[in-house]
Amino acid sequence: MTDRKGELAANLAKVEERITAACVAAGRKREEVTLIVVTKTYPASDVRILSGLGVRHVAENRDQDAAPKAAACSDLPLSWHFVGQLQTNKVRSVVAYADVVQSVDRARLVTALSKEAERTGRELGCLVQVALDAAESARGERGGVAPGGIEELADLVARAPGLRLDGLMTVAPLTGEYAGRQRAAFERMMDLSTDLRRAHPAANMVSAGMSADLEDAVAAGATHVRIGTAVLGVRPKLG
Repeated sequence: MTDRKGELAANLAKVEERITAACVAAGRKREEVTLIVVTKTYPASDVRILSGLGVRHVAENRDQDAAPKAAACSDLPLSWHFVGQLQTNKVRSVVAYADVVQSVDRARLVTALSKEAERTGRELGCLVQVALDAAESARGERGGVAPGGIEELADLVARAPGLRLDGLMTVAPLTGEYAGRQRAAFERMMDLSTDLRRAHPAANMVSAGMSADLEDAVAAGATHVRIGTAVLGVRPKLG
């Protein structure tokens, strides 16, 4: 455990240095960027160590892994973010522990999240997931709504009882006009965020950037970066 704590502390320090340097280069304050550590495939013991090292935001993408992990760490001062494609039959479980769902990409999901948040008396933060590789009216390969669908979905979230519209989320696309152009992709996201905030001024969160491209995300103006491998190490292959 001591060895693992040392490993995570060293990795966390390196990521912190990268974020700080990216903020300096972009003329931003360090506190403008929130680090979310993506703990998928790693045990609750790692989450506990990270909390002890000062991490306050963690993310998961599979409910079957996240639910028991969140329960095991319920005594810790953590905000849990759900970042994976979410099926409506998992909504009840996810709403029980998630503070923010970053992968809202269709009306049916908004309805299900709202119903469960109301039932449990919770307020759930929601990000509209944007697929920059999607055709104008389609969903992306890894979930997400096309830019043209943001306004309608955001309005739906904002009106839904129990839900709070926090902003936008994206993953750098592997196909389409932004493939291999992370900076341009994230700059496009910031333009979309500006458009969104005209109607919803409080929806100022932009979750973008991961271990390989966090600098591009910070340069573009992202408010949150989702870092997994750079903190926790290369993930074990799932069988």
